[in-house]
Parts: sequence; structure tokens; C-alpha cells
Amino acid sequence: MQEKMRCQFVPLSVLVCLLLGLCQFTLLAKAQDIANGYVFHDVNGNGILDGGEIGIPDVMVSNGSDVAVTDAEGAWSLPVSDDTTLFVIKPSGWMTPVCDDMLPKFYYVHKPQGSPELKYPGVPPTGPLPDSIDFPLVPSDESGTFDFVLFGDTQPRNQQEIDYITHDVVEELVGVNAAFGVTLGDVVYDDLNMFEPINRAIAHVGLPWYNVIGNHDKNMDVSDDEIADETWTRVYGPNYYAFEYASTMFFVLDNVVWTGDKQYHSAIGELQLKFIKNVLDTVEKDRLVVFLMHIPLTSTRDKEAFFEIVQEYPNLFTTSAHWHRQQHFFYDAEQGWSGDKPLHHLVHGTVCGSWWRGIRNEFGIPHATQSDGVPNGYSIVTIQGNQYKIRFKAARRPAGFQMLIHLPEEIRQAETDTTEVVVNVFAGSPESRTAMRLNGEGEWITMSQTERECPFYLVVHALDTELPESAGLKLPNPNVTAHIWVANLPANIPEGVHRVDVQTTDMFGQTYLDHRLFRVVNQ
Repeated sequence: MQEKMRCQFVPLSVLVCLLLGLCQFTLLAKAQDIANGYVFHDVNGNGILDGGEIGIPDVMVSNGSDVAVTDAEGAWSLPVSDDTTLFVIKPSGWMTPVCDDMLPKFYYVHKPQGSPELKYPGVPPTGPLPDSIDFPLVPSDESGTFDFVLFGDTQPRNQQEIDYITHDVVEELVGVNAAFGVTLGDVVYDDLNMFEPINRAIAHVGLPWYNVIGNHDKNMDVSDDEIADETWTRVYGPNYYAFEYASTMFFVLDNVVWTGDKQYHSAIGELQLKFIKNVLDTVEKDRLVVFLMHIPLTSTRDKEAFFEIVQEYPNLFTTSAHWHRQQHFFYDAEQGWSGDKPLHHLVHGTVCGSWWRGIRNEFGIPHATQSDGVPNGYSIVTIQGNQYKIRFKAARRPAGFQMLIHLPEEIRQAETDTTEVVVNVFAGSPESRTAMRLNGEGEWITMSQTERECPFYLVVHALDTELPESAGLKLPNPNVTAHIWVANLPANIPEGVHRVDVQTTDMFGQTYLDHRLFRVVNQ
């Protein structure tokens, strides 16, 4: 007789091991899903890879850490998880589509289950991984010299503040001759419903607009950084990425780490550092590389790891915002930088200035002067080859409005040589050279850079203390700033009305001239 098969008892510990192994296998399989697709010349502009449209070789595509380069047919493949944003790194001479709000569409979000339920909606379920994820590009005429517009925090908390931005900054930029624009984070102020209306307003500048994520752009109803960018991803795509324009490589970084309960710190993180290194491995050493971030490098915990990756590139420009004031830093060996020349980092002033505080002007817009005396505004960055220069532009002011000259209206003749001329050069740096002279005559007197509060800001701050607290318009307390230059007037200036001329030349060789009149009396 055939012996009946007996049931075998399997110990519980063995079952647990088998189940864990199965789970690990399932997770491993999920982690090793492969996305495939093409980067192609979208001849008819419909965003679909049609028959007869050809792939584009040697284009980078990334999953946020790994970087693939398209083959001769324009094909690429990358591993993905169930929470991956894939994106093409726009190559020089090509452009991605833009939506009606002028936001570049260069990414595909793979989130099959969608975002968790949040106060502000995240990404809806995207479903299974498509068989092919294709990125359309069209040819773009990118000359060797170009401008781009640089905004610090726009940071509106409501529609009224979007209207301020529209009238104070956007309207004067309509039709500007530039390649694209960038906002350096804090696109909005906690209310993520403001993303769409601020995008619609800035779209009227008429440029493709890239955005950096800031601390006020995060989903604040979460306890950690892993899902703090769900709404951002729905509106803007990846929280960090890269693109090329002409011969320049641009990196848009996320250096805000959300820790919950409105707390955060600044770091770039291992995954993002890996992405930067993988992209830079394809970049020639003599090219200009620009890093755009929200929080200044001086506050970024892992800046030394960042320095180690980028220090072999001699032509670098890094910039941030966040502080609502303006300052240039030049990192050298004392700050852990080992490059051949100091690393320039600009902490850029903001579009919203001091969060739209201060007395309203004749247009009903708060003057919003920042705590270092710099008016709200933006910059135009010009790039030629691997060199760059920056021109600050105060909102609604002439292009030549680059400084404030402070001295008393009336000075006793016996006290002229003990009276200081104090100049706040808005975009001044340690590389700036500033001098003054009287009445357009005689030798220029070299002025010395110093650190102090801006005298003009002290005046407007004192005026604003008269505003009621409930108005929400009180200016922030003054900050000591490094872009102040001082010198004493000459002795024995005769009685009468005189003019002090101040000339400043910045690190890029750009020279600006301004004047201030004062009276000398014999008392």
C-alpha cells in the first residue's frame, strides 16, 4: 500500500522567517521596479511621442539620485519606488513644455497610491507604472550671453499680498528680455492654496519660471520631511532638480529639512548630494555651475560635504534668500572651502521685503524696506560664457537707485570734518569700492566698509512704531549690515548748499553714482 503523506508540523519561528523573507522579497521587487522611456524631439508640440519623431541622445534623466543618459535612440531606464519623481535634465539648446502658468513640465510623478490625506491636497493616485515615460523637448535658441530674473521670497499669505507683488514687481517686468525666472523659495507663506494664484500672476512676466522650495512651502501638518513636499510635488514637481541653459548648469536644491510642529533645519542630505555628484560627473570642469537654494549656506549643516563635491569646479555661483536682507559671503579655507578661489554665496533680498510691512505708499502698497535698509526688489543676472554679473533692482525705482546716502540736512561749519557720510550700498560686497567727493570737484575720498545699522532704516523704523500693533505693519527690528561705507566730510567747507557725490563699483565692475545735498551754516 502506498503510505499516506503525513502532515508536517512547521515551527512558528520558521513560519515567521519564511513570511519575513517573502516580505523582503516583495519589498525588494518593488524597490527594483524599472521605469523606461524616451526623450524625444516633439516636432508637432503635442507632448506625445508620435511616429516619425526621433529620440534625442546624451540627455540626462534622473530619479532624484541616479542619473541615466539617453542612448542613440533617446531611450533611458531607471529604478523607481512607489514614491519617485522622474525628471529630464533639460539640455542646452532644448526646452521642455510649459503650462499656462509658465511652469516648466519636465517630470513624471510615480505615486500609485497618491499622497496621504493632508490639509492641502497632494498628488492624486497615479496608478501603475506606464510602459514608457516619454519626455518631450523642442529646440531652443540659447545664446552665449543671457539674463535671468532672480526673486527672493515672494511669500504672500493672501490674495492682497499677491496683488502687492503684481503691482510692485510683476508689472514692471512684463516683456523683460530674459531667458527665464527663478524664485528662491518661500513662494508662499504657509497657505499652500496661494501656489496657483501667485503662479498665475508671475506668469504674466512671460518667462518660464523655476521655483525653489522654502520652509513656508512645506506641508506643515506632518511630523517629518518625508511627506512635507506633497503639495509642492503636485504643483511644481520634484523638490530638487537640475537644468542646463546655454553653457551653464543650474541646480535647484531643497535644503529645508522639516521636523514637525513648525520646526526645521537646513541640510542638503545624502540623497541630494549623490544626485549633485552624479550630474557633475558629466559636467566639464570649466563650465559655470549655479546652485539655487532657499536657506543660506552659512546655516546649512552639511555644507562641508557639499563643498567637497563642488570644490573642483572653479566657476561657481551659489545663492539663497530666506533672511529678508541682503549679504554677500566669500567662503575660503577658514570656512572649510578648498577651491582655488573663494566660493561666492549671495543671500538675496526679497520681493516681499519685510513681509509687506511699513507705511503704505501712494499706491497703497507697504514700503516693505528690509531690516538692513535694502528696499524690496529683485535682481537680473547676466551670464556670458562661464562668467556672471548681478544687477539689483529696487521695486518701482529707477535702475540707478543702488544706494542711500545719509548725513544731516544742516551741519555747522566747524563740525564738517567730524561729520560722517554713511552710505548703504544695497548690493555691496567686500569686493565693492566706494568713494565720495564734493560738488563734482577735487579728489575722490575713499570710503571704508563697516558694519552697522542703516541710518535710514532707523528713521523709518521709528516712524512705524506709531502704527498700531493690530495693523500688522510694524517693521522688524534693525539688523547690523556689512554693506555700509563711511567717510568724514572735509574740513572748512564754506557756508551754503553743497553736494556730496558717491560712486561705487561692485565686484563685477559695474559703477553707480548718486548724490546728496546738504547745508553748511556758520553758527
